[in-house]
Amino acid sequence: MNLSVEQRETLSRWLPTLLVIGVAWLVARGLKRAFWTVFGIGWLMHWSGGRFPFWS
Repeated sequence: MNLSVEQRETLSRWLPTLLVIGVAWLVARGLKRAFWTVFGIGWLMHWSGGRFPFWS
């Protein structure tokens, strides 16, 4: 792939920004998923009286 000097400058300027945005998006997605998992487990604990119903 042959890039002109102008295209290389644009790529080297915007590529780190795009990578940071992509990583931040993946981290935010993971945090959202973790939050809802913990939230669901919390409600499960609340509804079961503070213990899981399948544990004796």
